[in-house]
Amino acid sequence: MKSYIVGVGMTKFEKPETRDWQYWDMAREAGTAALADAGIPYGKVEQAAVGYCFQASTAGQRAVYELGLTGLPVYNLNNNCATGSTALMTARQFVEGGIADCVLALGFEKMSRGSLGGGAGGAGDFATSPVARHYGIMAAAHGFEASPPTAQIFGNAAREHMERHGTTEAQLAAVAAKNHLHSSRNPQAQFQDVHTVDEILAAKTVHRPLTRLQCSPTSDGAAAALVVSARFVAAHGLEDRAVEIAGQAMTTDTGESFASGSCIDAVGRPMAREAARRAYEASGLGIEDVDVIELHDCFSINELLTYEALGMCEEGASGKLVESGATTYGGRWVVNPSGGLISKGHPLGATGLAQAAELVRQLRGEAAGRQVAGARVGLAHNIGLGGAAVVTLLRRS
Repeated sequence: MKSYIVGVGMTKFEKPETRDWQYWDMAREAGTAALADAGIPYGKVEQAAVGYCFQASTAGQRAVYELGLTGLPVYNLNNNCATGSTALMTARQFVEGGIADCVLALGFEKMSRGSLGGGAGGAGDFATSPVARHYGIMAAAHGFEASPPTAQIFGNAAREHMERHGTTEAQLAAVAAKNHLHSSRNPQAQFQDVHTVDEILAAKTVHRPLTRLQCSPTSDGAAAALVVSARFVAAHGLEDRAVEIAGQAMTTDTGESFASGSCIDAVGRPMAREAARRAYEASGLGIEDVDVIELHDCFSINELLTYEALGMCEEGASGKLVESGATTYGGRWVVNPSGGLISKGHPLGATGLAQAAELVRQLRGEAAGRQVAGARVGLAHNIGLGGAAVVTLLRRS
């Protein structure tokens, strides 16, 4: 059974404490926008899959009650930074499994200012942290410093990539320069300033070689998508709104993530590669069919690692790929036209659904000044340490 996204919505992503709002206010705004986009009343929704990391248990109910009190089942989900795409996958499985014809996937986060700790659950005592094994790999190879833990593990992955493959700091900065430029065309992005490679390199170092402008910020925001069956599309005349979920897969860490002792593997390249393989197989599509990509650039190095995991280039060639212009307008793919996590923002529970919202708009031709010409197939990649990787292929027929 096929599934389709027929409505998407999101708030503007903003620096924490910019607006006087609560997570349920964000959820109401994003959910209402998705319903309006589809032209569907909330009473048609049969299930809700709701993702967040920092709010209390049953916050999903508190959020969707803002949309209506219909008694529908609400499922609360937390998969670290992959939470939003986990909500989307849950909604898809309900539809494709014949459990429901119309499911709301909703993600939100109200965050605190400052750097994240060791994961959505906080670093705390690393011996008992869910990501203790990941940080143990890092500590054994590189030690443990005072900088933010997530910046450390990704920064050390960048150092490894530079040492192995000759990747340069300028190539890492080129990722951020591209995404900051893209975000200048996105009114819902947290940051809309353009920065040159030199400015990015000159910014404050968070953990060498990563500077502040190469790191995703903490953000407030919400995003939503309505996932429906083919039967629902036909019954409600939604063919002009429908974007097919052509293939989707989630993987978690395998032995490969830890066997090498490399931060590159510990931060998710192996599981991203496997999720991509399974999503390609499920959809019958390959990277050669993809036009536009929203991927998890929590740090600039992760965009380069993901190029390799998705099959966009050979291992080690990703620095040259971004430097060539192949991943921006006029190139082979447009990657992160929204600005990505680095510039659009990263409210953990909303991130994966914001990626889906951007791709749906691109495939419908509704992305205004950042539209990728002729886009028919989009790919979303969303990861969370601990770990989970979700790859989703969307297609507009």
